[in-house]
Amino acid sequence: MLRRCLIALILLVSFSAVAEKRPFTFEDMMNLKRVGDFTLSPDDRWVVFSAVDVSLADNTKKSHLWIIPLAGGSARRLTEPGQGTEDRLRFSPDGQHVLFTAVRNGASQLYIQAFHSETGTLLGSPRQLTSISTEADGGIWSPSGKQVLFLSAVWPHCHDEACNTARDAAADKSKVKARIYDQLMFRHWNAYDNGKRSHLFLIDATCSGPETCVARDLTPGEHDVPPFSLGGQDQYQFSPDGREIAFTSNLDEFQATSTNGDVFTLAFNTPDARPKNLTAANKGSDSTPLYSPDGKYLAIRSQYRAGYESDRFRLQLIERATGKFFDLTDTFDRWVESVSWAPDSSRLYFTSEDAGDSPIYSIEVTGGLPREIVRGFNDSPTLTSDGRTIVFSRNSVRFPNEIFTISAPTAPVLPMQQATGKRHHKTTLKAQRAVYSEKDDAIAPPTGAVQLTHVNDAIFSQIQMQPIEWFWFTGAEKKQVEGFILKPPYFDPSKKYPVKFLIHGGPQGAWGDDWSFRWNPNLFAASGYVVVMINPRGSTGYGQQFIDDINGDWGGKPFDDLMLGLDYAERKYSFIDSTRECALGASYGGYMANWILGHSDRFKCIVSHDGMFNPESAYGTTEELWFNEWEFTGTPWSNRPLYRRWSPALAAVNFKTPTLVVHGQLDYRLDVSEGFQLFTTLQRLRVPSRMLYFPDEGHWVLKPQNSQLWWKTVTDWTDWFIGTPNKHPHDAPPPVE
Repeated sequence: MLRRCLIALILLVSFSAVAEKRPFTFEDMMNLKRVGDFTLSPDDRWVVFSAVDVSLADNTKKSHLWIIPLAGGSARRLTEPGQGTEDRLRFSPDGQHVLFTAVRNGASQLYIQAFHSETGTLLGSPRQLTSISTEADGGIWSPSGKQVLFLSAVWPHCHDEACNTARDAAADKSKVKARIYDQLMFRHWNAYDNGKRSHLFLIDATCSGPETCVARDLTPGEHDVPPFSLGGQDQYQFSPDGREIAFTSNLDEFQATSTNGDVFTLAFNTPDARPKNLTAANKGSDSTPLYSPDGKYLAIRSQYRAGYESDRFRLQLIERATGKFFDLTDTFDRWVESVSWAPDSSRLYFTSEDAGDSPIYSIEVTGGLPREIVRGFNDSPTLTSDGRTIVFSRNSVRFPNEIFTISAPTAPVLPMQQATGKRHHKTTLKAQRAVYSEKDDAIAPPTGAVQLTHVNDAIFSQIQMQPIEWFWFTGAEKKQVEGFILKPPYFDPSKKYPVKFLIHGGPQGAWGDDWSFRWNPNLFAASGYVVVMINPRGSTGYGQQFIDDINGDWGGKPFDDLMLGLDYAERKYSFIDSTRECALGASYGGYMANWILGHSDRFKCIVSHDGMFNPESAYGTTEELWFNEWEFTGTPWSNRPLYRRWSPALAAVNFKTPTLVVHGQLDYRLDVSEGFQLFTTLQRLRVPSRMLYFPDEGHWVLKPQNSQLWWKTVTDWTDWFIGTPNKHPHDAPPPVE
């Protein structure tokens, strides 16, 4: 009796603590610090990281540098407030100076400042290292600390600063803004090609003043070094002896259809040395060169199939003395993501998506199966100089990036069974996640990881953030498919809840236990919704065949997986109200929303953001043609039947579901005309519809106030059709039939 009373009291206290917390709001999300790039001091005493502050009132995002002891403690601003923005700090090899990028008076340049490791403070004033008119970023130190390598986008035919300055001035003053293009890829993602190319520059780290600080262009020519990237690790590095650099570039003439990045080396000991292509034999992508600390190997990430940006990313070693290649992950059926070396060069550590997580793995240079170190959604594993501690970033559906540590294993760790692509570890994962889901107040799962930074604890202490829950079901062709569900705040299992059915983009992407500032599951759920997410065919983290299954089959197996997953969730979770469901998707998710529009009447509303509506017209208005040509197996004139087979536009006669269309003018991956075509069709069919058009956004909505409008518009739309009965948005009139 006493035991039952104690349990009841504990449950009552726990419920009261949760009830005191409020639901997550958009304003909360904007108030969160966004932890980004981090680095360790050479003596392993300090971790410096960047954190972005968002001002909704000013419509700005500003990055600043913070520092925290690796042994634990409080984080504090490293740079003085009010000086602009700072990012990407790197310690000199001796730890006595730091190099960072700062924006002052609207220009991005590199700065050097003395650092005192005893106190973890900067000394004196920063010294501006670069004064290049084309601006500078991405600085790294040479092993001697005497030179700095950095990036700048310059006019390819200019050979000095004076020429670049004159070309910039002439372009600014010209009354004619027209441009002439002789090849494709004349616009990319959200910008038109202005004629400049990214090059690598070398500068003396000890110079002072514009007269002596003259940077040397190491990669002159018409090609970008490195190629365009949406993020990730540096694509260039000094060798440990400082005698050469390795970098990535794509020299293919027809860039619009090529994914053939190659890894080059450039020696410094010969004045007339030219870059050497190490990976010319591979017509797929090679990138991310990383020298082993002992200089024996160069590690790279490779894809083998030309023109396929979603081929499996493998970890390869190049033995520098012989030029021999070793595929370390040949039997590991997952994508290798961020990579780092152990200090003794005996193994590498990397992250890889796996069934909604991104664990850290290790693999020996001698080969063998990768060994899982820690689960969770992790990134950027970095080893301390003694190799005993791994520092990494982690996020979850309940918190954005924070920095964590874990002891590097000293004893052998069992290799992951799913390295062969099998699901042997499914039961173990389920048990781990059950423990995680029950620990409401714990950020880190019980894996031994220790949270180092707590930059957003004050905000989250006031908010009820819901954990993600996993489920598996039988999808198309009897394949096992994973889904996720997230419950609303103050969840009551006896009630019925409307559903927001989120469809991810890519299509080679995935939902999981990770954070998003753009499509945030907790924010979608906050106003009383159950959020359901499915990883259909094409999703990453389930083996390469699972990814390849979407090629040429965009509206086939993936659509069946999604519908079967929602069917399963409706059966499994009695609190789901199957009569009030809305489908929402962006990019490929927008395509699938458009496909659903013509092939299912189960949803009460749809949100289609930046979706492909007409594959034939989308081919002619996009830029990365390799994507469309791979996914639809050719061009519209060589394989028109497939483009038409999977065209949402050709099912317009079936459109009935009220649809919100969202698109940005600067989206050159999926041109705004796709959104216009969809909205025109809906309006002419008299289907209840609305369009949210952003003249100043690309594929993503990034500006704070635009993001605020996006969330309000999407929330109003779903509230109107599937929200609490008789509770409609105050300033959104009912769509006209």
